[in-house]
Amino acid sequence: MEKFIGVKIIKAEPQDCPKDTHFSKKGDPGYKVQYEDGYISWSPKDVFEKAYRKADNMTFGLAIEAMKKGKKVARKGWNGKNMWLVYMSGMTLPAFNDQTSGKKVNDRTAKLIGENTPLETLPYIAMWTADKKWLPGWLASQTDMLAEDWFIVE
Repeated sequence: MEKFIGVKIIKAEPQDCPKDTHFSKKGDPGYKVQYEDGYISWSPKDVFEKAYRKADNMTFGLAIEAMKKGKKVARKGWNGKNMWLVYMSGMTLPAFNDQTSGKKVNDRTAKLIGENTPLETLPYIAMWTADKKWLPGWLASQTDMLAEDWFIVE
């Protein structure tokens, strides 16, 4: 069999098992789990705690997965207020020569990459900075990569 790893963003709260099942008895400790599509289930405490960790103490890897799911993330350890990161998917902007009028749309960029060359970007991580500006291509420090204080910004 192949190995798999799952990444889900869920809501959960402690709840004793509501009824006897094949694997649990009524009253056993566990969690009521609500998935993103609204489906609700119950999970035994030990199974749940091996699979999930609170989203306000994530590793960098889990923060990246949250960003790929469209969430904003930040670190508790950052000094700046209201700073966060987002995943930006790649995009393509049309060539910098307006085909209808023949005018150059952006003269500076046209000189850099060519008049009839579309601008294509790869996916990247962008930061919303404390002074309310975008920083495209944010790079993580080793401290950021090893920290376990990442959280989802609501």
